[in-house]
Amino acid sequence: MDSETRTALSDLIRTERIAHLATLRGGAPMASMTLDLPDERLAAFYVHVSRLAWHTQDMLQDARVALSIAQSDDGRADPFTLMRVSIRGEALQLSDGPKHAWLARFPEQAINFQLADFSFWKIVPRDARFIAGFGRIHNLSAAQLCS
Repeated sequence: MDSETRTALSDLIRTERIAHLATLRGGAPMASMTLDLPDERLAAFYVHVSRLAWHTQDMLQDARVALSIAQSDDGRADPFTLMRVSIRGEALQLSDGPKHAWLARFPEQAINFQLADFSFWKIVPRDARFIAGFGRIHNLSAAQLCS
């Protein structure tokens, strides 16, 4: 992947704040919208979720997840030209997480830190598939994602 494409991937991940988290529920995939926070190297992604949510219950049973991040739809004629990345990985529940960075990105979420059922999960990438636009596909290892 050239440096321009790598910058586009990094910008996409750092700019878009909404992701779709796919988990396994009863052996079948389930995707739900969530907020995400990438670490500086893109070696980990954090979500702050309620234990009441299905995706949290699913991650407690099976740590295999996927996180999908897409460029916001700007109304262009061909939405398939929008950039998107799917990141497969393992989810690990944390006893503590990047609270200050989370609140800098999502200040309105401060209320969730007062609720006992929310916790941080760290998603460690296994691999990723980046679509930089129609026909511009890059399969990346975890090491390539964070290099």
